[in-house]
Amino acid sequence: MVLWAAMLDAFLPVPSSPGVRTVRIDLHCHSTASDGTDTPAELVRNAAAAGLDVVALTDHDTTRGYAEAIAALPAGLTLVTGAELSCRLDGVSMHMLAYLFDPEEPALFAERELVRDDRVPRAQGMVAKLRELGVPITWERVARIAGDGSVGRPHVATALVELGVVPTVNDAFTGDWLADGARAYVPKHETDPFEALRLIKGAGGVAVFAHPAASKRGLTVPESAIAELAAAGLDGIEVDHMDHEPETRARLRGLAAELGLLGTGSSDYHGSRKTCVLGEYTTDPEVYGEITRRATGAFPVPGTGGV
Repeated sequence: MVLWAAMLDAFLPVPSSPGVRTVRIDLHCHSTASDGTDTPAELVRNAAAAGLDVVALTDHDTTRGYAEAIAALPAGLTLVTGAELSCRLDGVSMHMLAYLFDPEEPALFAERELVRDDRVPRAQGMVAKLRELGVPITWERVARIAGDGSVGRPHVATALVELGVVPTVNDAFTGDWLADGARAYVPKHETDPFEALRLIKGAGGVAVFAHPAASKRGLTVPESAIAELAAAGLDGIEVDHMDHEPETRARLRGLAAELGLLGTGSSDYHGSRKTCVLGEYTTDPEVYGEITRRATGAFPVPGTGGV
């Protein structure tokens, strides 16, 4: 265990001038492999330009952008393997961030592919519902916006913006349009979070509940459920996030301490699709260090000056 810890410590970023600046770590970012607008290569270059030391690529239910990100990884930036898994608990949609897992582990890979493959018929169903509501949207438009990424509601929302139906992507996530249970909402396959924990742990990864109190998005799971997830092996909760008000972040920080969970912070960056910027919220280096020490599925990858 001492040797393993020493190996992991070698991947922890150290500021070039200790005491002068803080190591900046953003553990929740999306690329065109799912619903972001930056390619994986653009994402890592933009992360370095934003002054980040560590960035996690956490596309929805896929790691397909990882190879491109590694190939372009600038010197001085460390890349963390990640994915944001679609889950549902007692009818409430939630997301589980998985870090430093083995992306080829068969059980977790199969579940990610199942969720990803279900996204196409789901998005097509939303297009059909919108057309029934009189919106002149087409599947061809949504598919063009999604490109090679995992198609999802943000791509449908972007189409609504292009058509002038709503002013911004966020305005599409309401009861009128695409929010959970809304007029054009269509459910998709989502993993039970307790099963997600089992799969993530089986692949050597670390599990963090993403934006657990983002009530703007719809219903959220109760704190009692977070306690049950903690007892089942949840490692942390995302505390500092754009969808959490200051008082909510304070409450979540207290809950994390009470349950013995790590508290992370991150931007949930989607490029131009959302207003947040890289590094808007960050994770404490000690918390990041603990994540790397708990993981056995993959190592962070330090940049060597990619293409």
